Amino acid sequence: MPEELRNNKIDEQAQMDLQRAGFLRRLLAMVYDTLVAIAVGMCAAMVLIVLLVVLLSNGVLDLQGYDDPSALIQGSVLYRTLIQIWVGFWIVGFFLWFWKNGGQTIGMRAWRLRIYSTVEAPMGWGRLVLRLVASLGGLGTLLVLLDFKHKQSLQDRVAGTEVLQLTKEANDHKSW
Repeated sequence: MPEELRNNKIDEQAQMDLQRAGFLRRLLAMVYDTLVAIAVGMCAAMVLIVLLVVLLSNGVLDLQGYDDPSALIQGSVLYRTLIQIWVGFWIVGFFLWFWKNGGQTIGMRAWRLRIYSTVEAPMGWGRLVLRLVASLGGLGTLLVLLDFKHKQSLQDRVAGTEVLQLTKEANDHKSW
């Protein structure tokens, strides 16, 4: 049996033995991930702003009548929008990359949570983007408070996923 199929079988058995995560644990993981996402966004913004300042200072890009690059960047809707899109791309990429590669963000790993599929379809980028959009910036998780029986958030229902609380052994990357 190929290694990939064997790992999926083990994964399915482990998934059946685990419970869905409650609201508090999800909230704590979201707080943790928010702090990491802010740091990712700040680093991404810094890289682009430094690049823009260097390009503007060296005349590669036109200062458009401004005295210095920082005045142009702050005064230009184009540059501000470019920076916001760049930062948003990196923050979205942070969540999608971690969900796709291991089913856990850093906060989810710290609180022993992992995303699993509840449908037969593979966990592709499209489903993960759908999950991210349906989370409504974290508000979709409030549905867990109303769904006592199934403990599913809006993003779980829409994307066909579930967030399970792992044991310490299951949270170890070597067991994947």
